[in-house]
Amino acid sequence: MHIENVTQIVQKYRQAPWRAQRQWIGLFLLGLVGVAMVAGIYVNITTRADLAGRDIQIVNDEILTHQQENADYDTQLASLTSTDSMMKRAEAIGFQPVTPDEMTYVVVPGYQPKGPINMSSAPQLSSAPLILPAYTESLFDWFANQIDATPPSGGQP
Repeated sequence: MHIENVTQIVQKYRQAPWRAQRQWIGLFLLGLVGVAMVAGIYVNITTRADLAGRDIQIVNDEILTHQQENADYDTQLASLTSTDSMMKRAEAIGFQPVTPDEMTYVVVPGYQPKGPINMSSAPQLSSAPLILPAYTESLFDWFANQIDATPPSGGQP
């Protein structure tokens, strides 16, 4: 009797071929959804990378623009503070060159003028590099020092 039930189930399943078609269609759609999800993730990541790249390009362009503007301002400042330009502007507002006879020197008591500036490099005291002793100790030396520094535990508290 048990075999008859199995046989009937097999016959009923064979009698409904649409069930097998439905399973194949379901598997195909499941695979299609999986491929679509992977493609969507790929497009999302690619788009984010592209947007980040564009942002970097925009920031680099802004940096270059600001550098060019700064160079222009430096050029304008150099032109405005040049000796010829300063002389012309000073004469335009009424200043004139002074002669040594027209100068007045003021002596300030207690003022010590600065000495000459030495632009040469400082003399080298030694040619050996300065390395702290803590950085010249090897690992084995450190362990030996730690063992030597440890008080003996010969039963004393």
